[in-house]
Amino acid sequence: MDLFIVITLALLAVIGIVVGVSNDAVNFLNSAFGSKASSKRVILTIASLGVMVGVMTSSGMMDVARSGVFYPDMFSYNEIMILFLGMMLSNIILLDIYNSLGLPTSTTVSLVFGLLGSAMALALYNIWGGTTDASLGDFINSGNALAIVSGILVSVALAFFTGHLLMYLSRLIFSFRYQKLFNRFGALWCGVTLAGIIYFTVFKGLKSTTLIPDVVKEYVNDNTGIALLALWAFSSLLLWVLQRCKVNILRVSILAGTFSLALAFAGNDLVNFIGVPYAGYDSYMYAHSADADLTSMSALSNPTQANFWIMCAAGLIMVFTLFSSKKAMRVIETERKLSSQSETTDTNADATNVSRGIVRGVRRFNDGLAAITPESVKRFISRRFEPLPEEERGDVNYDLIRATVNLTAAAILISIGTQLKLPLSTTYVVFMVSMGSSLADRAWGRESAVYRITGVMTVITGWFVTALGGFIIALGVTLALVYGGKVVIVGITLLCGYLIIKSNLKKDKGEDAEEDSATADLGKNLKMSPETALMDYTEHVCSSMEKVTMIYDRTIVAVFKENRKVLKDMVREAEEFFQSTRQQKYELIPLLRTLEESDINTGHYYVQVVDYISETSKALLHITRPCFKHIDNNHTGLSKEQVYDLKRINDHVEEIFSDINNMLRTRSFEQMESVLNKRDEMFDLIDEVMQNQLRRLRDTGGSSSANMLFFNILTETKTMVLHSRNIMKSLEHFVDR
Repeated sequence: MDLFIVITLALLAVIGIVVGVSNDAVNFLNSAFGSKASSKRVILTIASLGVMVGVMTSSGMMDVARSGVFYPDMFSYNEIMILFLGMMLSNIILLDIYNSLGLPTSTTVSLVFGLLGSAMALALYNIWGGTTDASLGDFINSGNALAIVSGILVSVALAFFTGHLLMYLSRLIFSFRYQKLFNRFGALWCGVTLAGIIYFTVFKGLKSTTLIPDVVKEYVNDNTGIALLALWAFSSLLLWVLQRCKVNILRVSILAGTFSLALAFAGNDLVNFIGVPYAGYDSYMYAHSADADLTSMSALSNPTQANFWIMCAAGLIMVFTLFSSKKAMRVIETERKLSSQSETTDTNADATNVSRGIVRGVRRFNDGLAAITPESVKRFISRRFEPLPEEERGDVNYDLIRATVNLTAAAILISIGTQLKLPLSTTYVVFMVSMGSSLADRAWGRESAVYRITGVMTVITGWFVTALGGFIIALGVTLALVYGGKVVIVGITLLCGYLIIKSNLKKDKGEDAEEDSATADLGKNLKMSPETALMDYTEHVCSSMEKVTMIYDRTIVAVFKENRKVLKDMVREAEEFFQSTRQQKYELIPLLRTLEESDINTGHYYVQVVDYISETSKALLHITRPCFKHIDNNHTGLSKEQVYDLKRINDHVEEIFSDINNMLRTRSFEQMESVLNKRDEMFDLIDEVMQNQLRRLRDTGGSSSANMLFFNILTETKTMVLHSRNIMKSLEHFVDR
């Protein structure tokens, strides 16, 4: 059975690396890609070199998985193997649950609290079984665990304020029009950045290796100030020479920062992916040695002696995933938009009262500060932070100055955490540095501030949720393994294998559907020729109206049949459709600014149709949600009379939408008058149905919740059809322009 566990841990380690790189490792690529510091191949190559160096120097972090949160000498060999297996299997279950619920997760947090939960489960097993007189505190390394947790939590706040401070000072010095001043003093500024990167990645990150002579390491440790000044002077001189050779030293700094952050990531986060499987492998090898003591695994308390070939294989898998993962590239694209200098922001997540309160408080604070600040100082600061217009900024998300700050701050913080053997969450550090720098760079305008603050709060809240969930699931899974024996071990392992396969197949299917969606990137049509724009635009409207028809019809039928599953699916599809249409409204504004004078009418009809589609999707959502809630709460179903009336309404809606879709496909609007007549007939029918329902209320009463649902469907159906007609009128003008 122990060999089965080792093989299972090895397979989970490979899966962990692939999933981890796809989700987390792209953090060190965002700045380079967002600022377009170099080509994709060059950036990935530099990052890959950093990853390989990082995995070769990360053995110290492996001790976290072996003895960071528990005392291994308190567990037998069989127990320690169950502990490691329980942690890894619970991590699979945790990720599957959280991905299904759309909750943010952190591999670092799940590692620490998963180990804590598994260790506590085995400690309780021994205590309850009466096999030991030790207390729970004798099993758990609470002091070290608290230090690790505190380090993660502090890093979140420290990363935000570090990114904010460095970005504010950098922008105050160079402004957005930095070229002229940077040609004079840029080498000194980049020299500070490069010196910090070299110190923390070479003299700190590689101090445990033989690459640096002991004499040099001792001198640097004893004379840190002098060493940093010497590094700054050397870096500044080197960059000054490169600058005079017409080399863009900002790009050099960004690529160096990318290498450094990749090295720091691999050195810090590799333990999240293979730390536990590696500890299991070491335990297996120790148990089969000649002098093994299977009653106590105190050998795990010794520092890890990393196997070169295992670490090399892990690094190669990371590099391969980096180059081949399509998901990694999609995550990069998402996170690049997060800190974009553009005012457009993702507003899919509603703002909270807390985020609104924070924005109001900061505004009042800024107003008070502005009142006591001299006008000359305010004018100077405003000039330094005056952003470039979009035509000068180009299609980059932010400039090279901000990319350099992001990489420098994140690399230094993660390197410090690695030296302190604190498994920081790379995702959170990079995210918070990026948020802090974008705030200082005034990318958080009044249009987006509440949403970005909500996003930050969601990430921080997700940390606590992940911690609690990881602990509870690991505790339960490990108890099941230790009490259930071989049958349960095999059963839960197969279950996790099924979850992995199901999750990957589901994601692939969803990603393919997303790529094929006709509603994606509507705004790109504005940059096409009028003929191409018309064809693509009407195709988009066609697919949108067909989606509305499908969701509405299936919702009404599901209400009749009280089919909860179908209604749940329709709510999900209606919400996704509504969010996509709402986001299109925000993406449209900056694109409209690029229109030529001759295309103003085109933009006018785009705005109209996008708005009408959004309102149609909103009415559809206001139908699906109450329908699902009604059935989900097991309320009384609709009466036969109500079902009959809604069937008549649904038949009219289907007929109207069929005519609309036919006109859209043929781009012929000869049936417009007929559609208008059918619409008026349907409105008359709705009025008639409402009067019938009012008479039924007076005579028989009926279920209050069913009556409210009935009236809601009628009202929102009328609104939905009305906006559908408006879409057709606007599109008719668009075609005839």
